[in-house]
Amino acid sequence: MKRKNIVLALLAMGMVLTAGLGQTWAYFTTYVEVEGGYPVQLGGRSETHIEEDFSDWTKHVRITNGEGSAPVLVRARAFCGSLYTLNYSSPSGKWTYDSSDGFYYYSDIVNGGETTEELQIRIENVPEAETDPSAFNVIVVYESTPVRYDADGNPYGSWDEGKDSESSEGR
Repeated sequence: MKRKNIVLALLAMGMVLTAGLGQTWAYFTTYVEVEGGYPVQLGGRSETHIEEDFSDWTKHVRITNGEGSAPVLVRARAFCGSLYTLNYSSPSGKWTYDSSDGFYYYSDIVNGGETTEELQIRIENVPEAETDPSAFNVIVVYESTPVRYDADGNPYGSWDEGKDSESSEGR
């Protein structure tokens, strides 16, 4: 009887200790910092990737649809710390802002093997003494979705299903 009570007590203690494991795991997956970008592909219909250059406190972003991939529509946005402001510009005029979701949408269909025109994302309010661009974390997120057509033959994108997305973190 004494042995049975000890086993039950150990089992109960083990259950209590593992009860918070889910919350601990959630903490580590929420607060761990990483560098780089990894594609998240849902549906696998296209192979898009992001190209970024950084100069003069500006990210120069282009998105390429892989050779032989299905035509896609593309949208992008960037995130940074609250101390700085991001200023977007599109020299070609092909990127337009949608205030309902905060994304910039590329106006043209991007066929396999093609690349979007440049979207420029400038970091504003940079202190004059700051000389290290790696001190800034500007994360660019883009999504692509296969082109669909309505009954009148007009192209549109379904942003809730079959999308490919990638996050890129850097300067």
